[in-house]
Amino acid sequence: MSNPAKQRRVVITGIGATTPIGHDVHSSVSAIREGRHGIRPMPEWDHISDLQGRLGSTVEGLDLKKHYPRKRRRTMGPVALFAVHATEQAVAQAGLDLDSLKSERVGVSFGSTSGSGSETEKFSMPVVTDHSMKGLESNAYFRLMTHTCAVNVAQFFGVKGRIASTCTACTSGSQGIGTAYELIQGGIQDVMLCGGAEEMHYMSAVTFDLLMATSTKYNDRPDMSPRPFDADRDGLVIGEGAGAFVLESLEHAEARGATILAELCGYASNCDGAHLTAPREEGMQRVMQLALEDAGIGADMIDYVCGHGTATEIGDIAESRATAAVFGRKVPFASLKGYVGHTLGACGAMEGAWCVAMLQGGFLLPGRNLETVDPRCGELDYVTEVRETAPRFVMNNNFAFGGINTSMVLGPAPSR
Repeated sequence: MSNPAKQRRVVITGIGATTPIGHDVHSSVSAIREGRHGIRPMPEWDHISDLQGRLGSTVEGLDLKKHYPRKRRRTMGPVALFAVHATEQAVAQAGLDLDSLKSERVGVSFGSTSGSGSETEKFSMPVVTDHSMKGLESNAYFRLMTHTCAVNVAQFFGVKGRIASTCTACTSGSQGIGTAYELIQGGIQDVMLCGGAEEMHYMSAVTFDLLMATSTKYNDRPDMSPRPFDADRDGLVIGEGAGAFVLESLEHAEARGATILAELCGYASNCDGAHLTAPREEGMQRVMQLALEDAGIGADMIDYVCGHGTATEIGDIAESRATAAVFGRKVPFASLKGYVGHTLGACGAMEGAWCVAMLQGGFLLPGRNLETVDPRCGELDYVTEVRETAPRFVMNNNFAFGGINTSMVLGPAPSR
C-alpha cells in the first residue's frame, strides 16, 4: 500500500546480514527461531581496569581476510568489511547484473556510529604515545573515516550515483535505509544499496559504561542478558555486524523482472529537540504516526512492531509507552537485541532484514529473556515465543542519542 501523493513506490529486492548468530539472513533467523544467541564474556577487555560491563556479541567463524583479496581490503577496516559482506548478499539475492550497478542511477546510503574503532586506535597510538609517525600506513585513514562504509561499498561495486553516509549513532542503519528510500521515491535514483554496520571495539563498551547503561550483574551469566523490557534488566550489551538492503523503484524492479521481497511503504525520522540521552515519549510516538501517514495505512494494519529495546531503564519505558499510545495493547511487540546485543549503527538494518524475513516467511520472531514485563512499561502484546502467523505490515523502530527517532513500515510485495 502506498500514499497516492508519492511519485514512486519503493520495493526491496535483496537483503543481507552479517551477525553474531549467523553470517546471512537465513542462518541468523534460524538461530532466533531456535532461541540461540551470541552473547559471551569478553576476555579481550581484561586489560581495561574499572570497566563494569564484561559481555559482548561478536561475529565469529567468518574470516573476511580470506574472503576478499588484499587489494580489496586495503581501504577497509572490520566495519567496512561487514558492510560489503552484507551488501554482497543483498545484491546477489536481488539478481542485479554487476555491470548495471556502475551507473549514475545507482547510489549508496550506509551508516555506522563512526569509522573503524580498531583502525582509529592503530592510527592514533603511535602519534599519541610515541609522538611519531613511524609505521603509519597511507591507507589507514580510509579505514577509519566516518564514511568508510558508504564509500567502500560504492568502490566495491563501482557505483556512480549519490553517496550518503548516515552517522547518527543507533539510527545510522535505519537512516541509511530511509535516505535511500527518499532518493528513490523522489526520482533521484533508481536503485540504492543501503544499510548499516558496526564493529566491536572496547571504546564502545567504555562509552556506555560511563553512561551507566551497560549490563553488569550478569557478567558471569551471559545467557541472562540483555533483557529488554524485563523487570530484571540492567542495561545493554554491545554487539557488531551489518545489515544491507537493495532498494529499487517499483518500475525499475518490474522492468527487469526482479523478484520483489517486500515493499518499503513508509518512513519517518524526527528529533525530540530536548535532551541528548533522555528519550521523549512524544517524539517516539510522533515518528511512528508520521511513518504510518507516509505509508497511507492505519495503526490497525500493523501486525508486529520490532522495537528498539536496548534493555536500558528509561529507554525501554519510554519506547513501550509510546508504542502503546499509537497501537494500543493488542499489537505484537518485541525487541530482537536479546540475541545479538545492541549492534549500534547496524541494528536498524539488521533488524529490518529480519522483518522482511518475517513478512516472507509468515511468522513473528520473539524477544529473549523477557520473563516479567516491567510494570512501568507500556501495555503491549509482548512476543516471547515464535508465532506462526503471517503479518500484513511490520513496523521497525530505532532511537538514538540526541533524541533522533526513526520508524519504517514494511509491507507485502505489490501484486502484479
